[in-house]
Parts: sequence; C-alpha cells; structure tokens
Amino acid sequence: MNDLRNMLAVLAISVAGMAAAHAQQIISDYDHQTNFSQYKSYSWQQISAPDSIWGDRIKNDVDAQLAAKGWVRLDKGGDAVLCATSSDGEAATVEHFYGGWGPGWRWRGWSEPVPFDQGTLVVDIFDAKTQSLVWRGFAEQAVSNKDQKNINKLEKMVSKLFKNFPPKD
Repeated sequence: MNDLRNMLAVLAISVAGMAAAHAQQIISDYDHQTNFSQYKSYSWQQISAPDSIWGDRIKNDVDAQLAAKGWVRLDKGGDAVLCATSSDGEAATVEHFYGGWGPGWRWRGWSEPVPFDQGTLVVDIFDAKTQSLVWRGFAEQAVSNKDQKNINKLEKMVSKLFKNFPPKD
C-alpha cells in the first residue's frame, strides 16, 4: 500500500512539474516615483526579435494593449519610448525516473534531461525626456512548434503583461 502511495505521489509531482513548465510567467516592475498619467504617447525605439515577422507581431500586440489604455503611438517624439526584446532558445529540465520498488533502500533509477523550447519577452518603457527606465515587463512562456499556437500565446502573454498597466500607487 505504501508503494502505491509513493508511486501516486511521484506521479502527482511529475504532473504538477509539467504543468508549471507550460505556465506563463508574467512579472512587471516600475519606478514608484513616476506619475504615469503624464504619458499620453509613445514611440518605438527598438525591437529585438528572432526575425522581423515576430518583431511585427510583438509591436502589434503591444500597440493594441497601449491603445486600449489610451496611449497614442507616434513615429517619433512620444512622451515615452519603448524597447522590446524577444528570445527563444532551447532549455532543459531534468526528469527523474525511479525503479526497483521494494523493501529497504532499493531505490534505483535514472535522470535524464528533457529539452523544451521557451520564449521570453521583455518590454521596457523609458521616459523620453530623462531617458530613465520607468516600467519593465517580463513574460516567459514555453513555445510550440506550431506557429499559430505561438501567435495565440504571444497575444495572451502581452495581454497579461499589460493587464494592470499603467501602475497606480
């Protein structure tokens, strides 16, 4: 009976770990001295993405979120300046497999790396006059090998990133 409980516990932990690996991580921070109501417009300074298509997707999704907040995008001369960096790459997690269940210390098993791709997006907002960073958003999501799935994930990720933007103290 204890062996069954142990096996169920290991299975539950493994499932929870896999679910956590696919969850989006969204973090933002800002300068608490900044009055965000002073910003009505913004301009893009730079987008670093794996390719120009993905850069355009990031720009469009961020533009949509900021437009919904009442911000206006200008080609040059906005109150705020935005930069975005997106990266993808291979990472690995380690999965542990156990065997040799039985009485005593007969735990035999092995560990092996399980590769997965992940995507990270960082959006920085600077005050155009002072060039000081006033807000940073960080989002991370495991990426898929299917383009449409990644496009949908990006849209949801950017939406969550700007959900509580602009910050209110």
